[in-house]
Amino acid sequence: MDRPIRVLVAKPGLDGHDRGAKVVARALRDAGMEVIYTGLRQTPEQIVSAAIQEDVDCVALSILSGAHNTLLPKVVELLKAENADDILVVGGGVIPDEDIPFLKESGISQVFTPGTPTKDTINFIENNVRN
Repeated sequence: MDRPIRVLVAKPGLDGHDRGAKVVARALRDAGMEVIYTGLRQTPEQIVSAAIQEDVDCVALSILSGAHNTLLPKVVELLKAENADDILVVGGGVIPDEDIPFLKESGISQVFTPGTPTKDTINFIENNVRN
């Protein structure tokens, strides 16, 4: 890639806590990526619109509310509807291990749970963004 990887960090749903998302955003920036942070309480439609407008390579979704099985697949579905399914989508937050297979089947490329080193997230994005 001849330009930095562009990542949209988003908080879908009604989460009111974004410390983890900000930590990840800072780590991605420190790794040389361009990061766009959309802020709290974003709808899947707002996230997809921002991803397309910002021409990102990856959408990183952070969720703590328990609505991950609904909201994360909805983002993937909307990206497909906009012919933007070449955008890598990853998720993170408080997501039970038993929900991860469903999320991956729904198009979430990787799920990062609490305690995951930020370097793991950086490496995954760097190795999986489509060139």
